Parts: sequence; structure tokens; C-alpha cells
Amino acid sequence: MTATTAPPAVRFHGSVDAPLRLTVAQLRALPAHRAEVSFDCLTDGERRHRFEGPKLWDAVREARPRIDLRGRKQRLRFLLAVTGADGHCAVLSWAEIDPDFGGQRVLLATSADGAALDRAGPQLVVPADRCGGRYIGGVTEVWIGPVAR
Repeated sequence: MTATTAPPAVRFHGSVDAPLRLTVAQLRALPAHRAEVSFDCLTDGERRHRFEGPKLWDAVREARPRIDLRGRKQRLRFLLAVTGADGHCAVLSWAEIDPDFGGQRVLLATSADGAALDRAGPQLVVPADRCGGRYIGGVTEVWIGPVAR
């Protein structure tokens, strides 16, 4: 990175009260979790990695989603669309990461196999997935919003 190049950042937007951008360094300030994962890559077969970073849940909460967390059923209408620098996008349901429902430990990894991701940007890590399709590198944005009715 040159002095004029800003570090990669994730933009949290959509149905939120506090849209924001978080760099890998700022994500590191959130509680960190570790995940040792294996998943099937269509081109490379089985992959094994060790990731560390905050839960997506904790990062998303920083943007203050417009979701009434006191109730339960209305939360089930919300989705998260996570996009990487290469345009790859994956969708998660709010219930997957919400501790009252699936409570999955989905991460926005700040390191992979011990290497910092400050230059590449964070990686979406979905430990419960057998397929690596939702492992998005260089995450640039997380959109949060309800399904339109």
C-alpha cells in the first residue's frame, strides 16, 4: 500500500441506523474468535484453514441494524448480503447468526493461517458450510435488510 492508498474497509449499509466502514484493524478491536475449518473447493478439493476475527454478528451490531431485537418473528425477514472485492456475493439469513436462532459463529476473519488480512481485506468464514462457496475473500460490503413484501 502506498501512502495515498487507503486500507481495505467493509461498508455496512442498508437498513441500519449507523452506516459505517470498518478496516481490518478496526475489526480486530472487536472480540476475536478462532475457527479451524475444512471445506470442499470445486477447483482444489478439500481445503483446511485456521481463521481468526470477530463474529459477523458483532460487526453488524456496530452498524445498529433497524431490527427490533426484543421480538423474534420479525427478525426472520432480514437478510445479509456479503460482497467481496471480486464481486462475489453470498446471502445469509439473520437467523443464521442471531444467538436466539442458529447462533452460528460466522466470522469476518482478520487473519488466515496466521497471516494478517490487512491488505487483502477480511474474509467471510462460514464454519458450518461443507462447500466453500460462501467463503468470500476481500469483503467490501455487508448489506442488511428485510425481504420486500
